[in-house]
Amino acid sequence: MSAEASQDHGQTPPATASEGSLASRGYVILLLIAALIGIPLSLVAFGFLAVVHELEHLVWHTLPENLGYHELPAWWPIVTIGFAGVLVGVVVKFLPGKGGHVPALGLAAGATPPHFLPGVVLASGASLVLGAVVGPEGPLIAMGGGLALLAVRRIPASGDPQAVAVISAAGSAAAISVIFGNPLVAAVMFVEVVGLARRQAMFLLLPCLVASGVGALVFTGLGDWTGFKTGSLSIPGLEPTHLEVADVVWAIPLGLAVAVITWCAFAIGRRTADLAGSHLLTVTVGAGLVAGCSAALYAIVTDHSPEEVALSGQATLSVLAAHPEAWSTGALSMLLICKCLAYGVCIGVFRGGPVFPAIFIGAVVGLLAVAVIPNIQTVPGLAIGMAAGVAVTRLPVTGTLLVTLLLGDAASDLMPVLILASVAAFVGEEYLSGRVRRGAAVPASH
Repeated sequence: MSAEASQDHGQTPPATASEGSLASRGYVILLLIAALIGIPLSLVAFGFLAVVHELEHLVWHTLPENLGYHELPAWWPIVTIGFAGVLVGVVVKFLPGKGGHVPALGLAAGATPPHFLPGVVLASGASLVLGAVVGPEGPLIAMGGGLALLAVRRIPASGDPQAVAVISAAGSAAAISVIFGNPLVAAVMFVEVVGLARRQAMFLLLPCLVASGVGALVFTGLGDWTGFKTGSLSIPGLEPTHLEVADVVWAIPLGLAVAVITWCAFAIGRRTADLAGSHLLTVTVGAGLVAGCSAALYAIVTDHSPEEVALSGQATLSVLAAHPEAWSTGALSMLLICKCLAYGVCIGVFRGGPVFPAIFIGAVVGLLAVAVIPNIQTVPGLAIGMAAGVAVTRLPVTGTLLVTLLLGDAASDLMPVLILASVAAFVGEEYLSGRVRRGAAVPASH
């Protein structure tokens, strides 16, 4: 009888050796293993992000300057993202693991076999460096889990499937905490991604928290050592804002608007992924060209850099939040349209994560609302949009916590609207997805 079935009859499912008690010897050993793997896996994650950052700077700044372009030409992302499509298509076709998880299907927290890792690194590295609209969280989860399994392969716990799953999750949490800059975000994310019952969640959460907490030494430092930095996720220069009535009233409608817009991008991504199943190289390269043309069109129409549409949006987010006046309402509208199209096709075939571009799209929606709706303040509008963007990726609690950390002191009074926007966006996404599932089931029932 399954665990679900025994719970339905009011019985307690039998405990395995690794889940008998939070204080059991086996579980304490799991926590110690999680602590031991935290720092080395965080170092690997930092190294990956550092290499990606340097190569991004080379491709998007140094190389154009060396070729005589003082400003990035509009056609540049057509070449780079199109070339990324070639590289990713080859990796997905010929290497084990198909380059990792497809971002359009959400975040995956399952254990990644170690022999899949070369494909994951190559596919995600090419996607991120050459400008595909994906984030780094997906490959970090895969790398952390796969390397954790590789590290503990020869210890006794490797024979227990549940222990293996927990160790893999802890490794992933240690790696992902590097990009979020906070171990608590990584632990909360894994609870939401895996979606376990309370007791199971505690067994998973504690090793994730231990591994990411110990691994946090990599980016926070210790004593006179200041730690490594791969770019801050905080948005500096924002003043604390007290909520007004309009901010609260519009939190739910804006959350729903972000849900609809981002859900449409995910629908494009899922359709692109389906097409790639039968025409891999053609669709992957084609998606890269579509994303590149979207960035080029934005640059031509608005006279802004095409880099604002390409890439994950992490670097542009701080500028967008600190200097929204640099974008007219028309430019913000074009940025939203072009970014969503590029995001949709990229998450269907490239390899990375869906979270950071969703944050950026939510921020653009929030700033557009500030521009066209009276009495909405800039920081609350920005916060509402970003929290809703993360919630659409099925991480509502993570979104609330992450946006609070991003905004720092400016978020001190914004928690009510963050929660309202996250819940509205999450429920809106569930409703839209549910309608599609029910619509698809009707022909089958007939």
